[in-house]
Amino acid sequence: MPRAGLSSAVVVREAARLVDEVGPEKLTLAALAQRLGVALPSLYKHIRGLDALLQKVSALATAELAARLTDAVVGRSGTDAVRALAAAYREYARQHPGRYLTTQRVPDPDDPEHVAAGERAVGAIYATLRGYGLSGDDAVHATRALRSALHGFVVLENNGGFGLPQDVDRSFDQMVTALDAALRCWPVEPRS
Repeated sequence: MPRAGLSSAVVVREAARLVDEVGPEKLTLAALAQRLGVALPSLYKHIRGLDALLQKVSALATAELAARLTDAVVGRSGTDAVRALAAAYREYARQHPGRYLTTQRVPDPDDPEHVAAGERAVGAIYATLRGYGLSGDDAVHATRALRSALHGFVVLENNGGFGLPQDVDRSFDQMVTALDAALRCWPVEPRS
């Protein structure tokens, strides 16, 4: 008999908490079952397996990140928007280091909620880039550059990769200032 109150949503939420503690690469169904106080086979009533569970955690985390990014950029443009977006991105990665890593998974095309969350996250970035006059392919290229810079920084920071004594917050601020400058003079491809 399944444990009262156990559902797919509860399993995914608890897996997300566990991922923040141990990282997605160390998540096991056995550890999750123990944490939930159920036998391992009981989990299969709610999930198809570890990869499917990680995909669901990714969908949850992507939706959370998308909400943060969207809230950060609403009513802002240009420098103000990119600074708010970057700060929200970094803060989410700091608060949820394991979940953050799962947001890098490509959304499962068979999971409309995951696809929609990914579109909302990218939409917040595109909205920011419109303030720089970027759209179409230019926005795609600029999004890749912006995400790469932010992702690299937060992963290095979360993994203790900044060992020098200089202020890491200052480094982040300088990086965002440089990104703002780059976006202001982004090489726009001629429209055909």
